[in-house]
Amino acid sequence: MTLIPRPIRRAFEAALNPLVERLIASRVNPNGITTVSTLLLLGSGIAFGYGYARIGGLCLLLSGVGDMLDGRVARGGNSVSKFGAFYDSTLDRVGESAMYGGIAVFFATGGVGAVWQVPALITTIVALAAGLVVSYARARAEGLGLECKVGIAQRAERILGLGVPTLFFGAGPGGFLLLAVVAVLAALAVITVVQRIVHVRNKTRGPRRPTKARWAPPVSEMSPAEMSTTKGRSSD
Repeated sequence: MTLIPRPIRRAFEAALNPLVERLIASRVNPNGITTVSTLLLLGSGIAFGYGYARIGGLCLLLSGVGDMLDGRVARGGNSVSKFGAFYDSTLDRVGESAMYGGIAVFFATGGVGAVWQVPALITTIVALAAGLVVSYARARAEGLGLECKVGIAQRAERILGLGVPTLFFGAGPGGFLLLAVVAVLAALAVITVVQRIVHVRNKTRGPRRPTKARWAPPVSEMSPAEMSTTKGRSSD
């Protein structure tokens, strides 16, 4: 289960097909797309840090488009590589850290009232940490040979959930809109971590071992008193 319905995902992917085909025809390196996407995330973090939330939201959404393009270009152009997968995953974490770092700077430098600064920083740290664990949980599960794409708030949901509101409304009065969005994303990311842990636990759970019956001496070795006691005993 995810927050973005499958029909919307498929429609957006279909809209990107012409661009994907053009990039493949132009022999654009997927790693180059990954690099540009990460630079946009770094720009998003800088914009948020300086209080330009709308620019931060725009850069974040553009980086999300790049994040969708690099994998499709790699597959369509037969240029999938282990290094490319590693490079993409690593730079995604770098960019996400920079983005939340910029938001933390915004909160710490007067983006919200003094009373709200500490709660805002804690919320941002939770959102960043939980987001990183969401990605790590999938990577670790796949390293064990398990599929782990479950979760209510995957990367696409987090990008849209933060990018769209800030693009149209900025940080909101007193920075409270941005704080509210980050708080919601933090909660959803924590839920997603739990969902992935439960998913992997269910996938790896083996058959339950039968409970061992409590040992009792053969009937021939029991005294009449022991036999009368054993008749009403059930196994554990």
